Amino acid sequence: MGLLQSILGKTGRRFIKRKDSDAGETGRALEELRGLLYHEMHTSEGAKRQQQRLCGPAVAMSFNFAIAVSIIMANKLVMGKVGFNYPVALSLIHYAVAWLLMAILRAFSLLPMAPPSKSTPFSSLFVLGAVMSLSTGLANVSLQHNSIGFYQMAKIAVTPTIVLAEFMIFNKKVSSKKAITLGVVCAGVAVATVTDLEFNLFGACVALAWVIPSAVNKILWSNLQQTANWTALALMWKTTPITVFFFMALMPLLDPPGVLAFNWNLNSTSAIFISAIFGFLLQWSGALALGATSATSHVVLGQFKTIVIMLGGYILFKSDPGPVSLCGAFVALCGMSLYTYLNLNRSVELGAQTGKPLKPKSIEDGENGADTKAVDSV
Repeated sequence: MGLLQSILGKTGRRFIKRKDSDAGETGRALEELRGLLYHEMHTSEGAKRQQQRLCGPAVAMSFNFAIAVSIIMANKLVMGKVGFNYPVALSLIHYAVAWLLMAILRAFSLLPMAPPSKSTPFSSLFVLGAVMSLSTGLANVSLQHNSIGFYQMAKIAVTPTIVLAEFMIFNKKVSSKKAITLGVVCAGVAVATVTDLEFNLFGACVALAWVIPSAVNKILWSNLQQTANWTALALMWKTTPITVFFFMALMPLLDPPGVLAFNWNLNSTSAIFISAIFGFLLQWSGALALGATSATSHVVLGQFKTIVIMLGGYILFKSDPGPVSLCGAFVALCGMSLYTYLNLNRSVELGAQTGKPLKPKSIEDGENGADTKAVDSV
């Protein structure tokens, strides 16, 4: 050792110590990086931050809009050409396939972590799973027993129901400008889509019974993601088994008999499976949109989808909705544009107050806030 020291001298000894120090710093940096990546991938807080970074309001709502239009085509194929006229059973298949896909993700450790069980009572998850099944099941029964116009009126009623429910539960108030804008949107959609209002007592009761679960469903999805560290997939994983259970109970009551005698050949099974894949994507994209924006913004997105489908039929397929419906569509689009502007302007104002740009994690609706037989998943 003495010989080695005499050969290296003081300079050599300093060089060895510096190399050891650099190696130690590199090791510590790699260990910190590994810990950061583990925290981002295997904790609910990290998963939530990743969802917010990768899927902002514009991405989430665009994703949901594209899938919502696609599943209408898929369900038209299933219920029309294939002849599978069992909407609750189809919803059951959608959610069962969704749970299977999430189980595969979980097996490969790709499913985001859920928050600790004590942070969210099981009763909240149970209620969410139950209202999801009621919302979807009653929507399809309403569509079967009501005219398209009456069904659209019930969908429009969801908007004021959400505003009222959020005020009663969270004391969340809507500014007068937004209230007027939402009124313009609802009026425009009503004029554009409500062409017949055939009244049926049973259908009217079902439509009224559907409005509240639909509003509560959107509010809970939005609130649980924004007030806790729930991601869309983690919340879906916890609530889907509850929803499947309720669908199994609702299917004999709401579906016509004969689902077990259906001709399950390769073509029909493939079409139903493709519809189920779109159903999973619709549920996921809807949850992402509700987590990134708000319940009211999401229902406005649904009304925008209705108007775009109507205008698309007019432009691409030469359908003739009539001048009154076209004027209503124009009014609705103007109201939606103004609603979006007010939300973005509010985000800029809040960012200016805090002294830094505000990323619109949630497009707030409050100023002091705490057509077809397509199966709606969220």
